[in-house]
Amino acid sequence: MLSLDLPRGDGLHVLAIGAHADDIEIGCGGTILHLRQVRPDVDLRWVILSSSEERRREARASAERFLGEEARRRVAVKGFRDGFLPYYGSQVKEFFERLKCELRPDLIFTHCRDDRHQDHRLVSELTWNTWRNHLIFEYEIPKYDGDLGQPNAYVPLRAIDVEHKVKTLLEVYPSRALHEWFDAETLRGILRLRGVESNAPERYAEAFYARKLVLAV
Repeated sequence: MLSLDLPRGDGLHVLAIGAHADDIEIGCGGTILHLRQVRPDVDLRWVILSSSEERRREARASAERFLGEEARRRVAVKGFRDGFLPYYGSQVKEFFERLKCELRPDLIFTHCRDDRHQDHRLVSELTWNTWRNHLIFEYEIPKYDGDLGQPNAYVPLRAIDVEHKVKTLLEVYPSRALHEWFDAETLRGILRLRGVESNAPERYAEAFYARKLVLAV
């Protein structure tokens, strides 16, 4: 198993992008908790594109549990309509361009480009269009469509971070309770499967698609 170390120096700048409230937490929440534990110099920005008023409140409450007090100044929640992001394409693109002028991230978390949800695919496409010379990790979201693939990058998680992630999602997002897949079994199960694939020391891991890596020797 090969490992990759993130850059050290004047801090680690990370951008996490989600089409909807709860996407970031599901896709890379455990990794964010891990980064905050091992890299106290991490500067993390958290961007959500689609949310209703109810889910906006939920999203900010969740971000506070993952980021602490930093969430107040590092979380952006936009109000594009859920399920319709491709139809707001020019507006979303303009937002990404403004974001590019503000941020120079070392690492970006975004949706997988092969995700069957149209909002997720647009976010992934615009991420690659906007940041063309950056390290991008695409995260996965379990869903009815059955679009999980074979990721090639893994972050082993501590069991305590797994429980933090699962507990926060279930407690903070009551609006998701009607979705039959949104439960502890699903959330913990995908982490356990990826933990098996990566031989994670504490049995759990989050998985990503790293489509372009440059090895600096």
